[in-house]
Amino acid sequence: MQIWGAPQNNFAKNGDNYWVLAHVTPSLDDEGNVVGYHSNRRVPKRDILENTIIPLYKQLLEIENNESSRKVGLQKSEQKLTEIVAAQEVSYDEFILSI
Repeated sequence: MQIWGAPQNNFAKNGDNYWVLAHVTPSLDDEGNVVGYHSNRRVPKRDILENTIIPLYKQLLEIENNESSRKVGLQKSEQKLTEIVAAQEVSYDEFILSI
């Protein structure tokens, strides 16, 4: 069972976007099989959003958009995030919890 959490850029029905910190947990049946997911969301602190989350998002999005192949762009963006996390000498989970 893996719990996932990260900043997420959502889009409202009217086209506006907004940021949340999402925490996703699998829902299990009596035998331990994943049958769905439950998500809790909260608003990130404004200073962390503006100084950390949005600049990182823009950096990764630029990498993705500079490739003609969406798949290659996503792979390169993921590699950059992996490098950023490794440079901090923490796990991905620790990195996410630190922002």
